Amino acid sequence: MTLDEAGPSLESPGALLIVQKYGGTSVGTVERIRNVARRCLATQRQGHRVVVIVSAMSGETNRLLGLAKQLTDLPDERELDVIASTGEQVTVGLLALAIHAEGGSAVSLLGHQVRILTDSAFARARIQDIDARAISAAVKSGKIAVVAGFQGVDKDGNITTLGRGGSDTTGVAIAAALSADVCEIYTDVDGVFTTDPNLVPTARKIDRISYEEMLELASLGAKVLQIRSVELGMKHNVPIHVRSSFNKNEGTWVVPEEKTMEEVVVAGVSANRDEAKITLRGVPDQPGVAARIFQPLTESSIVVDMIIQNVSADGRTDLTFTVPKGDVKRAVEFLKTRCGDLCENGARIAYDDSLAKVSIVGVGMRSHAGVAQRMFELLAKENINILMISTSEIRISVVVESKYVELAVRVLHDGFGLDKPPAQRISVA
Repeated sequence: MTLDEAGPSLESPGALLIVQKYGGTSVGTVERIRNVARRCLATQRQGHRVVVIVSAMSGETNRLLGLAKQLTDLPDERELDVIASTGEQVTVGLLALAIHAEGGSAVSLLGHQVRILTDSAFARARIQDIDARAISAAVKSGKIAVVAGFQGVDKDGNITTLGRGGSDTTGVAIAAALSADVCEIYTDVDGVFTTDPNLVPTARKIDRISYEEMLELASLGAKVLQIRSVELGMKHNVPIHVRSSFNKNEGTWVVPEEKTMEEVVVAGVSANRDEAKITLRGVPDQPGVAARIFQPLTESSIVVDMIIQNVSADGRTDLTFTVPKGDVKRAVEFLKTRCGDLCENGARIAYDDSLAKVSIVGVGMRSHAGVAQRMFELLAKENINILMISTSEIRISVVVESKYVELAVRVLHDGFGLDKPPAQRISVA
């Protein structure tokens, strides 16, 4: 079975095939691993077939990478993947033992044993295919398959890792390969909220959210799901249930768009403090200049987000764009080196890394006018200046000074009535 040729569901009549993924905090101690073992067995004893994906224990990946950084400031990424992948190896072994101790039967499987095939982009690999036969065999024999998240192998047999949050992607990809009925993502929060509850105490848990909305929120800084996992869920139509591993409450379902979702104009507000702005002043306004500017950034894997070009005057224009804060100085150096003639060796370059991006997301924006106007009015009333704006069909993002980010999130959350049930929220138009 592969991602593109998923086989039939494995469940017996009346039973479900359930993939459960547990994050680092859920398996952060031996006692929490015992708790996960009990949850897995409880699901299996209800008659369902269970596949479990686990992350490394909380803090373990950072500890392992820290050891490597003590040896060299520029460690080879292939070797980093060899080191980082051991965190999940420990967890799957411990969880399998815990399931045995609770009277169940389980088998641990690493990325190369499942054969999670990825490309060779070490530390940020993408899954290309999954051979799920080993998982299928374990489940059919009545065992719980405990699979290491975050890791795979390339075509040459090298160990690879999928980047931060990669266990989410492993879980959804395996669910897709098995045609599972649901992929449950267990974490330390009760689900997806209208915004970060740490910023806005009145934030509400969202019962159901569309793949598109979740994709936007994940790309805009929401930490609940890795963006690639949402992409895979949407492509393969895998229902994703985000819920807490510390209680039995219903969480948030990430599913295809439903008619009722269009009635909710704004589903959530997100903030990303990892923003920096670069401006090239007075560059020639002629074909090919923008391509020259962005080529070295692309070659250096620096992600460019918002782009604004001013109206041309006297054959010259200003070009402004945003990059991750950690990449801004590197980006400026690349521009000086590769585009020195366009920016006078840096004299025409300015940057600001004290910025944040605040966004509102909702599929209801497609059918409701006045959303942008209301957003801008709410920010203006608090004297929050908007530095840049970008939009999609279901998202409006603004860049503001980082000192205003918490105020902006609270104002927008309250201004669109997200502290209330959907039926009681303020109509925009």
